Amino acid sequence: MALWTAATVGLVIAYLFGSIPSGYLAGKLLRGIDIREHGSRSTGATNVLRTLGKWPALVVLIADVLKGVAAIFVGRWFCPWLITELSTTPPMAAELQVWVPWAVCLAGIAALLGHGRSIWLNFTGGKSAATGLGVLLGMSWPVGLGAAAVFGIMLAIARIVSLSSMLAALTAIVIVCGFEHPWPYRLLVIAGGLYVIIRHRANIRRLLAGTEPRLGQSSADVKAEAQV
Repeated sequence: MALWTAATVGLVIAYLFGSIPSGYLAGKLLRGIDIREHGSRSTGATNVLRTLGKWPALVVLIADVLKGVAAIFVGRWFCPWLITELSTTPPMAAELQVWVPWAVCLAGIAALLGHGRSIWLNFTGGKSAATGLGVLLGMSWPVGLGAAAVFGIMLAIARIVSLSSMLAALTAIVIVCGFEHPWPYRLLVIAGGLYVIIRHRANIRRLLAGTEPRLGQSSADVKAEAQV
């Protein structure tokens, strides 16, 4: 009973961390606008950059990454602590060693879903790339740094955020499967990576059509291209 209670509470907290609408709040606080009505209509840091500028975008980016890190903290440390507190007989270390990776997996997925389908925004949101990076860094920093490196290199070459994000997601899948990691971690990265890519399906269509905006284009330019 304690395990299921801790798992449920952990999932809810991880989802709520992920659902914090950083980009939406930035638009409301800085300009009194709903950022979902501007640019690409996403609440992510890229649309914040195009709509509000680089410093708000940097704050939103950091906040979104920290949401993912916080969710992993919930799975790795809060849930085991809660199980211990709720159990009449504290679980053995071996039992927690088996259970914790699954708690981390579920918490990470909950955070990604929270960002993309925020309860505060009528279940809309961003593409979950930055929150996904936070999940990777919290879960296994080498995987997170590998994905971040590919993102940075691709962004410098192509200056297309969506393409860089999807390649980073694929890179994370390759790294986590190519090196020794618990199976729940692999499941998290595979499911999370595919989720991020699916959330970019509109970007994929624009990439194939050659109309995907590059970094530095204004919100008005993006809206104009979206109407072509």
